[in-house]
Amino acid sequence: MGGGGGWPYGCGMRRVLLAVGWVLGLYLLTRAVVEPFIIDMGDPATYRNDWGGPSLVGVLAVHCGPGLIAGVLMTRAVLRRQSRLREATSGGRDDQVVRYRP
Repeated sequence: MGGGGGWPYGCGMRRVLLAVGWVLGLYLLTRAVVEPFIIDMGDPATYRNDWGGPSLVGVLAVHCGPGLIAGVLMTRAVLRRQSRLREATSGGRDDQVVRYRP
């Protein structure tokens, strides 16, 4: 049904969604890293009205939690892709050891 030389119809849409997902994940990860430096942890007035407030633990959970989850999922995706590429180049056999001889 889809043209494009044998590519599935949803391939372009999948790439767009993956790109949007990666951008969102990088945003959440960056926000999780930066958030503890933005708020003054010693002054509850700086985070009292934020989401997750008035406690510091709630604010950090709401602002940093999604970034941590995104980081784990993105790391998992990269490791799975590397594993698939390694499998494809080795013919699916990990028992072969390539030794370097100078």
